[in-house]
Amino acid sequence: MKTKLFMPLAVALFATLFIGSTINVEAKTLTKMGAKQGRSYHEFIHEDGCKSCHDQGLKLPPSDNLCTECHDQQDLIEITSVKDKKHQWRNPHNNMHYGDKVPCIECHSEHKPKQPLCLNCHNFDFKKFKED
Repeated sequence: MKTKLFMPLAVALFATLFIGSTINVEAKTLTKMGAKQGRSYHEFIHEDGCKSCHDQGLKLPPSDNLCTECHDQQDLIEITSVKDKKHQWRNPHNNMHYGDKVPCIECHSEHKPKQPLCLNCHNFDFKKFKED
């Protein structure tokens, strides 16, 4: 059982340390709103305070259900799809490892910059990834 868990972790660590990522993540649209930072394109939500996003409580991240109230998952899959059949699984919203089941917060954050989860092991570029 331990071997099954160790190998993927070892590969991920190796890839992270030696392959690295060429993405430079800057949060250009992070703005100060009171004591917190948030995305300027979500400002209309911030007016209601932290609980407007933290629907599972303040100590937990927002649920995917909250994200998909405004962001349609099928639209995201289509927008980020790669038309080249050879690279069709390079879609962060529908990929060969997790399908369409990756939680939004694995790649997206309201308060700090993040990068796509895939870049922990892969070094390909997501041209449509919104860094800010």
